[in-house]
Amino acid sequence: MNKQTEGGHSARRDRYVEEYKHDSYKMPGKLKEPTVCTTCGALYQKGRWTWEAKPAGAEQITCPACLRIQDKNPKGFVTLKGPYKTQHRDQVLGLIHNTEAQEKKAYPMARIMTIEDRAEGLVVLTTDAHLPRRIGEALKHAHHGELDIQYDQDEDFVRITWTG
Repeated sequence: MNKQTEGGHSARRDRYVEEYKHDSYKMPGKLKEPTVCTTCGALYQKGRWTWEAKPAGAEQITCPACLRIQDKNPKGFVTLKGPYKTQHRDQVLGLIHNTEAQEKKAYPMARIMTIEDRAEGLVVLTTDAHLPRRIGEALKHAHHGELDIQYDQDEDFVRITWTG
């Protein structure tokens, strides 16, 4: 819907203004370096989280991943459905844990929060939105089955369903 303005130009009135999305787990501003997590020992240095040794005099906080775990507020889900996950539970869980270990080496904020048996299947809750996709792709590659990936609007939360 356009409306005429002075000078014959039209003003747009149907513009979509995106709301500000606040992530309470994102650190406010740049952290002082070095900073160490008092819960897991991850070190924030040179603009990223690592597993390097804690230097003397480092600032101390609780990192975003530990806060998510503490608050039970996941950023991603992987739901495993079908009989295959039950018949090959040890192999499937081993693959999930190995995928997390590989991811966590490079990205300390990528962690599994819990793995739960629920009515809908085996559910893996994670602290970031990238680990679920990696787990889903690893399951599909190793055990085949079907993989469904659903991101929310801003791609900041992901639901993965693997059926085998």
